[in-house]
Amino acid sequence: MNQPEHLATFINTFSESLQDNSFVKISLGNYKGTEEQLKNIYIKRVLIKKEEKLSFTYRYKTRDIVKNFSLSEGIKDVEKALQEGFNIATLFTSKFDLIIEKLNQKTVLRKTDSSNPKAISLEHDKAKNRLIKPQEKPYLHELKITDEAGNVYKNAQDKYRQINHYVEILSTLIKDIPTQNQLKVADMGSGKGYLTFALYDYLTNVLKLEATVTGVEFRPDMVALCNKIAQNTGFSTLNFVEGTIEDYDSTGTNILIALHACDTATDDAIYKGITANADLIVVAPCCHKQIRREIEKHKASNELDFLTKYGIFLERQAEMVTDGIRAMILEYFGYKTKVFQFISDAHTPKNVLVVGIKNPNAVSKKEEILAKLKATKEYFGIEYHHLEKLLSI
Repeated sequence: MNQPEHLATFINTFSESLQDNSFVKISLGNYKGTEEQLKNIYIKRVLIKKEEKLSFTYRYKTRDIVKNFSLSEGIKDVEKALQEGFNIATLFTSKFDLIIEKLNQKTVLRKTDSSNPKAISLEHDKAKNRLIKPQEKPYLHELKITDEAGNVYKNAQDKYRQINHYVEILSTLIKDIPTQNQLKVADMGSGKGYLTFALYDYLTNVLKLEATVTGVEFRPDMVALCNKIAQNTGFSTLNFVEGTIEDYDSTGTNILIALHACDTATDDAIYKGITANADLIVVAPCCHKQIRREIEKHKASNELDFLTKYGIFLERQAEMVTDGIRAMILEYFGYKTKVFQFISDAHTPKNVLVVGIKNPNAVSKKEEILAKLKATKEYFGIEYHHLEKLLSI
């Protein structure tokens, strides 16, 4: 059998496997063509927007390039690749494997029965195990994240991912606090309530906890909207109240959350959590103006003043110093602290999460922390930090 016949046999078998739904994938290797650094091509069938495609992964020495083609286009591209430099081609089907090897100008055709039929999947991407599923979630529909059937709107994909990422982070943090039959949660500055609803859903419907969740929001229209959605969706122990963080009575709160509370409002939230002896305090700070004004006012002379003369570096320095002092103060009051990225800075620069987890077994290091706090303030020319002023330390 000459080479063109082998190629024809391979392409015909490939086409038939697509028609009878036995096709699994194709692997092309031992490339001897002219395209620089190309090593392999891997082809699989995928379903994109309810249309079957062939997905080609072109593997180069340092990168992969993925392109999707219609079935007819894909068949032609496989044939072209075999004619232009790929010396080994394997067609994997659920019935058999078909292999062409072109070694030393000699073509060998091998057809073998597969002992273990391969599963066929048209999934384009690996399915993600979301803690908050979009289906059968009326609150997601009312918040305009999904349609009535539970399909996430295209323009709400980022918000849906953010909701799940937020719940995933909190799910790991909640595991570190004492198990309780009942939880009292306060979400300061809850806004339209996307994350508040999702957390309530996770606590009550996934973890099966008895949780009372309160969203605190200054804007009355947002409070009215969220309370209406909570009532419509049967979230009986979720409510929203109008007011400021400063005025909220946090007594008995187990988990206190404040995402993007502006400037010293984040300090107000941490203060409310500490004075309530909350098990978990989670804040995503925003606008670090108070410490920036302190640094600008006193203009301390130190090894970093060559940086802080530039506004953008001064802003970043103020952010790190502000949140670093917040973490120290949480440790002073017996909290184990974590500081990490909340979401990618490609979406927002307000992406740092400061976490305090109550540690009943913490060894007191108050004097050491006070000394470090004093030295830090002197170094950066800071007269006071708003949180230490609230807590009188």
